Amino acid sequence: MRSLPARRLAAVALTAAASVVALAGPAFAHVTVNPGSAAQGGYTAVDFRVPNESDTASTVKLEVNLPLDHPLASVRTLPLPGWTATLEKSKLDKPIKVHGSDVNEAVSKITWTADAGTKVAPGQFQEFRVSLGPLPTDADSMVFKALQTYDNGDVVRWIDESKDGQPEPAHPAPVLKLTKADGGDGHGATATPAAGTHADSSDHAAGSDSGSKADDSTARTLGVIGIVVGVVGTAVGVLGLRRRSGGSAS
Repeated sequence: MRSLPARRLAAVALTAAASVVALAGPAFAHVTVNPGSAAQGGYTAVDFRVPNESDTASTVKLEVNLPLDHPLASVRTLPLPGWTATLEKSKLDKPIKVHGSDVNEAVSKITWTADAGTKVAPGQFQEFRVSLGPLPTDADSMVFKALQTYDNGDVVRWIDESKDGQPEPAHPAPVLKLTKADGGDGHGATATPAAGTHADSSDHAAGSDSGSKADDSTARTLGVIGIVVGVVGTAVGVLGLRRRSGGSAS
């Protein structure tokens, strides 16, 4: 039997490698909270990172719903050129105490709307920064369900909650993990940043997140490369065996 041409084997290997890369790609396309964790009871600044997944449409609106089962007394948005942020408040069924005072309403929804001429185009992403606090002390995570609207009218609902032991849903809601505060007193070791140090604190948080994201991206990339190398190596091995078999037969 004649062996397959080397070009055909190479094409098979490349096709398999491309499929692996294509399957790995969507894992990076979710709407996420960054950094992904913060101390219970404290204040933090987070970015809602929104990638544009469409090849033909642009993102022009983001709606983020804040959980009212653990209401936040302080919610502030960082001005973003080209975008208008609107905060909606809801009456609480049960007032919460913050610094000794009763709080009867809390922000339940933040909407960012693009101004004329502004958009998140295909191949781009945008980050929407928010200061939150004090974070709850009786929860280990907060889920922020989000809606992403495109200029062609499409709406992607990032509202599915992940469950332990189950595959990740197609459109998972952004989640902020809550960790025990240093000292274990549960009252929050993360203080509200002073005006002069807000940028430094935010940059530090962003830097830490960048490092963790870089590690995650590196691990994924190395995994994909390993699979690709394995596929190519297998193809080369098969080619070698066929050539050796052909030589022996002759």
